[in-house]
Amino acid sequence: MKNVDVYKQYFSAACVFNGVERRGAVVWLNAESDSGMIRYEVGVSFFPHRDAEDFGISYDACAQKELLRTKGRRSKKRDAQYLAQLREAAEELAASLDGTIHWDKPLGEAQYG
Repeated sequence: MKNVDVYKQYFSAACVFNGVERRGAVVWLNAESDSGMIRYEVGVSFFPHRDAEDFGISYDACAQKELLRTKGRRSKKRDAQYLAQLREAAEELAASLDGTIHWDKPLGEAQYG
C-alpha cells in the first residue's frame, strides 16, 4: 500500500476542543493506492500552537473525509481534481469540530508530494 501526502499545509485557526484552545490547524489531502485501487482523503487537525515553534499535533481535534475510493491509480489529473475540492471539504470538517481555518494566514509553505 502506497500512501502519498498530495498536499499538506499549516494555518492559523480558531477552535476550542476538549476545553483546550487551538490556534493552529493542519490541512491535508492524501492519496492511497494498492492493488489497482485508489483512495483520496482530506483531513483537518486543530492543535494548540501556543507559540511560533509549537506544531505539536493533538489528534483529538481531528476529522477526516474520504473523497474517492475506486479502481484506478493516482494521476496528476486526479490530484488536481481533489485539490480543487480541498478547501470546501476542509471547511465542512472544521465546522464539524466547531472550528475555523484562517486560510489567509498560513503558518508555513504548502507541501506537495
